[in-house]
Amino acid sequence: MGVLVCGVMVLALVWQCRGLDGATEPLNRFKRFQESAYSAPNDCSARTRQPMVQSKSGNFSLDIRMPGVTPLTSDSYLCIAVPVPTTREAYIVDFEPHASMETAHHMLLYGCRTPVSTTTYWDCGSVKGTCEDEASIMYAWARNAPPTKLPPDVGFKVGGKSRITYFVLQIHYGDVRAFRDHHRDCSGLTLHMTSKPQPFLAGMYLMMSMTTVIPPGKKVTNADIACTYDSYPIYPFAFRTHTHKLGLVVSGYRIRDGKWTLIGRQTPQLPQAFYPATKGIDVKYGDALAARCVFTGEGMTSKTYIGGTSDDEMCNFYIMYYMESRHAAPFQECMQDGSKELFRNIPPEANVPITVPPDLMMNHVMHSAGDTPERQDDTVLVQPKREDEEVLDQGYNLEEVTDWPETPLQLGQVSGLALDSSDNLVIFHRGDHRWGVNSFDNNAKYQQQLLGPIQQSTILVVGPTKGNVLKASGRNMFYLPHGITTDEENNYWVTDVALHQVFKLSSDGRSQPLVVLGEAFEPGSDKEHFCQPTDVAVDSVTGNIYVSDGYCNARILKFSPEGKYLSHWGAGSSDRRRRIPFRIPHSLVFLPDKRELCVADRENGRIQCFVGESGEYVKEIKKPEFGGEVFAISYSPVQGGVIYAVNGESAFGHSAPVKGFVINYSTKEILDAFGPENKQRFGMPHDIVVTEDGHVFVGDAASDSVLKFSSDKAEHRSVKKDGIEVQEIQETETIVQTRMKPVHKIEVAVAQAHIPVATLPKDVKPVQDQPRRPPEDGTEKAKTQAEPGAQGVSPAVITILLLIPLVVVISIGVFIRYRKSRIYGDGCEVKLQPNSSGGILGKLRGKAAGGLNLGNFFATHKGYTRQGFDRLSTEGSDQEKDDENDTDSENEEYSAPPPPVCPSSSSS
Repeated sequence: MGVLVCGVMVLALVWQCRGLDGATEPLNRFKRFQESAYSAPNDCSARTRQPMVQSKSGNFSLDIRMPGVTPLTSDSYLCIAVPVPTTREAYIVDFEPHASMETAHHMLLYGCRTPVSTTTYWDCGSVKGTCEDEASIMYAWARNAPPTKLPPDVGFKVGGKSRITYFVLQIHYGDVRAFRDHHRDCSGLTLHMTSKPQPFLAGMYLMMSMTTVIPPGKKVTNADIACTYDSYPIYPFAFRTHTHKLGLVVSGYRIRDGKWTLIGRQTPQLPQAFYPATKGIDVKYGDALAARCVFTGEGMTSKTYIGGTSDDEMCNFYIMYYMESRHAAPFQECMQDGSKELFRNIPPEANVPITVPPDLMMNHVMHSAGDTPERQDDTVLVQPKREDEEVLDQGYNLEEVTDWPETPLQLGQVSGLALDSSDNLVIFHRGDHRWGVNSFDNNAKYQQQLLGPIQQSTILVVGPTKGNVLKASGRNMFYLPHGITTDEENNYWVTDVALHQVFKLSSDGRSQPLVVLGEAFEPGSDKEHFCQPTDVAVDSVTGNIYVSDGYCNARILKFSPEGKYLSHWGAGSSDRRRRIPFRIPHSLVFLPDKRELCVADRENGRIQCFVGESGEYVKEIKKPEFGGEVFAISYSPVQGGVIYAVNGESAFGHSAPVKGFVINYSTKEILDAFGPENKQRFGMPHDIVVTEDGHVFVGDAASDSVLKFSSDKAEHRSVKKDGIEVQEIQETETIVQTRMKPVHKIEVAVAQAHIPVATLPKDVKPVQDQPRRPPEDGTEKAKTQAEPGAQGVSPAVITILLLIPLVVVISIGVFIRYRKSRIYGDGCEVKLQPNSSGGILGKLRGKAAGGLNLGNFFATHKGYTRQGFDRLSTEGSDQEKDDENDTDSENEEYSAPPPPVCPSSSSS
């Protein structure tokens, strides 16, 4: 018996020793990683970076960086593997990138058990790839995206018994010219982790098509995927799309009780990243998950199949979710084809491509988790140029141009604005007529016909730069003008709410209308009548026109260019059983690049968009910032589509501040809000237009005025306004020119506008030929006599002024380098962390050759840009979360008060 007990004890001791060895293996593995990957003397980060920093609270951070690499060719993909440095499970709660878009095109972080290499970095753009086993993509970064936090109490589980024991960082270096000075790169990221178990664990749901075939030359091919969800509830908070070069748009939905709810929609031709999913969505047992990838075969000469090479295609939709830890599944997938019957009900927006500026498109698109990146033809997806990126990063920040117009305009109530083909501003106003409480009776019949038509010119064409009147027309024709737009031939399409009519007018000033729709002073709701029509939009391709009708009728009517009735429709909704009718469709805009018509539904405080050809509902934008009112909208196709809108005061006391808004069409995010300067306020902003070069005009019916707004950089673009060619300003040349020599006033004006001398008026001679005024005193005479010498040495003075600060900065850098070499030694790149004792100088980055990288120093002082990416939902970020789901909020949609019985004075 004693022998048996002793044997059992020996076996237990042996088993315990083996268990301890296994438990310490991750630490040993991490120690070997530190000794191998970070001990090289030329490692640019070895002396400043502590790979793991742990606190007593159980929170710690893991720094993953490239070990001082210098890519030799453009579009290099380099990877490095880092072991999870803990014996137990840990949870990632924050991703903090350390990279600049000037160096790294994008980064991806994978998790797996068996990376291709565990000793040093490797070329993962070859057949080697990232991991030998299944890899899970955990993070994506590009274009200076900000740090990412997961929602509260959510973490990615790694280490321990999880399937992730190694992290693999992959960096795509796009343009090798960034390394022409042969410096070494330490881009990477910091993982903020905790050992505290999280109530919810993050995971990934992959939807992938396996059978799609794209015929050559076919304009549209859909890849549909759908599965019934049969597990515990998940809560999507981010999504990612992926195709190769033929993909146009990828959309993912949850289907519950027949209702399709958008999870996310994006073009796969943008740099691949995770974007915020629709707020507040969940997926439960019995729901269906569906995704559609839209491809085009145009330009192809053979069939394209799903596969892993650059000649193949892929259709992937990733859902990043969280779920209760006790039911957590880190990875789920769906690869079933969706049925045609199911996808007949997919929202029309899934079929609408998202326009991407060419300089935002990726040069190479990443494969799905575990695949190798494909090499694509550079002629298909062009690497963005740095100078183009600077233009894209300019933001909006619209401010009022307070000195516009130069001469005050004589206007009545401004009801409509438009632009002609030369971007001249067209103003539609009411002269001496006003819309008041006695203008209409309860049947919407106009009560002031005895006043006669407006005798002033109601249509003014003004120059957008100075505001000078170029043309005037529209006398003795209208009673209460409302909306105006122009067609491709510069004809005016206008509405009059008193006449209940729509007119097509020639821009040459002829008083005889070309087309008249509706019966004068007779409201109605049939095909031949309107009731206070508000606006007109024109399809620039077909010439068809759309009329919003209006204050009495809640509908949109479509007519041929000749005025023949074609169709009409009312408000749309993703849930047809809960459709809310229009309450004054007040403004229209046609989106030529998307072939859609958008409507400002004024009293519902929303923007709705429809397929122009069929009237099918596409989407809705509704924001709390609108305050329940949206008076007017305009559109610009730049950067995938931008909507400009103005709200107004509500008659029911639910108003938000009256402002103008710049809205991303795809994400529905408000990019900017703007208003008048000097503590002024909009009275009743009634219409809005935006020019091709980004200037915005708002017509205010309360103040009888038009206001101009512009961003600083919009003034620097090449435009042709009021007959003057204004080229892009070279700011540095202007500064040097104005500082180095006194110039005549006419020369300053030319320098600021950069106008060629040949374009000056005939009576203005070139500067050098202008006679100078005689000096008024001795001081002025001395200055005049000194000018030839000053002008003669100006190149030398310029050179000295430019060299002095450069020499000072280099001297400071050499001194700092000397001091650092005394402490750390020579031969590696050093990057002090912001919290080090070096202060701001600690952000200087040196070179192996002892040089100073000024570009990287100044780059550290630039703020994050959201261009190209939106951050994921962040911890405690109620004010930062995306408001897209507000559109589907039943509380919001049904909280509006009932419509008034008849139009009031505010309904102008």
